Amino acid sequence: MAEEPKKKVKLKVSGARSTKAAAEDAAADRESMGQVRKSLVFLAFVVVAYVAYLVFSGQFDEFVTSLAGVDLGWVTTGVVCFLFYYVFGVLAYVLSVIADPDSPVGIRDLMSVEASGVFFMRLTPNGAAAPPAQIYRLTRAGLSVGQASALNFTRFVLYEAGEGVFAAIMLLFCGNYFYEQFGDVTIIGLFLFGFKVVQVGAVLFLCLFPKPVMAIGNWALRFANRHGWLSEEKFNKYYEMVNTQVMEFATAFRSACRNVGEMLATEVVTLLQLGCMYALPFFVLRAFGEPADLIVCLASGSMLELLINAIPLPGGTGGAEVGFAYLFRDMFGQHLAAGFVIWRAVEYLLPVLIAVPCMGMRSNGGVSIRRRWDDLWGGITGRINGFVETGILRGTGKRRAAGSVTVKPKARAAAAKPQTRRTSVSGTGSAKVDVAAKIAAGKAAAKKK
Repeated sequence: MAEEPKKKVKLKVSGARSTKAAAEDAAADRESMGQVRKSLVFLAFVVVAYVAYLVFSGQFDEFVTSLAGVDLGWVTTGVVCFLFYYVFGVLAYVLSVIADPDSPVGIRDLMSVEASGVFFMRLTPNGAAAPPAQIYRLTRAGLSVGQASALNFTRFVLYEAGEGVFAAIMLLFCGNYFYEQFGDVTIIGLFLFGFKVVQVGAVLFLCLFPKPVMAIGNWALRFANRHGWLSEEKFNKYYEMVNTQVMEFATAFRSACRNVGEMLATEVVTLLQLGCMYALPFFVLRAFGEPADLIVCLASGSMLELLINAIPLPGGTGGAEVGFAYLFRDMFGQHLAAGFVIWRAVEYLLPVLIAVPCMGMRSNGGVSIRRRWDDLWGGITGRINGFVETGILRGTGKRRAAGSVTVKPKARAAAAKPQTRRTSVSGTGSAKVDVAAKIAAGKAAAKKK
């Protein structure tokens, strides 16, 4: 009885902490939405400026004519392709949590998390608001702030690594194409690829060697604090990040690395996800009736995305326009302006519109993803075993009677045993009757003599 009040106190303290963390996450989400509103105003000015450019440059009539001849079937195919980008993103998160049979995160929670990433990645500079929004939705699903941050960070590392791996594969297949088509300008693409490699390497160094990173970070914070470069609030924020979150991220990443199969599967899914985005120019080209090479489009799309990520503006505005014009001008020809608008609409505007209703999705709790997967897999293997057994019976020439009940061999043997006993008993009785008759016949014959 004396221990019960202590347990209640612990529950109250834990509840207060989780409520405070949830409030902080909600505040971060509201701050992210504030950044989105500013980005929308900025993008509205960009659209007006682009339309003005088409009008004053004399390309507006050509632009309208090109749009009038678009094959909507290919555009629709491109939209479906990009929807798979979202599907693969959700699947990558599923693979990250499926190892835990007691994880409270459900499929709809992860759909909300991925939608938040798509939304804020496109509407905030460098996608800065995406991680806080995703972490907030993971905590709302039942994870602690540390668990949510670690899961989101691990997913971020694999995504960034996927961009680097995809770019390396494309350079391997299309390096000669870039050099023949763009000459020395290819060095810019190599520079972007090198920047991505350095970025991923720095993140991996943080995960694998957290203590040196913490030591360097603390020295930098003290140096900045002595020179008055940081306010007290920012110093405390960064100090907590360096001394708490760095170790949590490293621990979570090392834990994920133990499940090599799951990490490799997640990375493969990430590469498929990126491929769905990089392939969009192929479908836009086909929509205008232009010839298109899928591998070249994938390689050019990969280089374009590296350029967009390097521009610190919402959606990589500026880099997207310049990069698309430079990489695809010879492919689109006179359809370049219209092609850019359709590509941007499918790759940028449409995902934002689709993500908005998905961001509010929540799972209702219940059975975890792992347990549901185990039940589903058990049902599939059970059906396969049933088909195999049926095939074996047919192969031996035996068939089950319609409406009959399947009887196991042991049950058949057990059912046959009583019949065997009855047969043996009746056989023994008949044998005794024959012997008695012979004895009686022998006695009768002896009396006659």
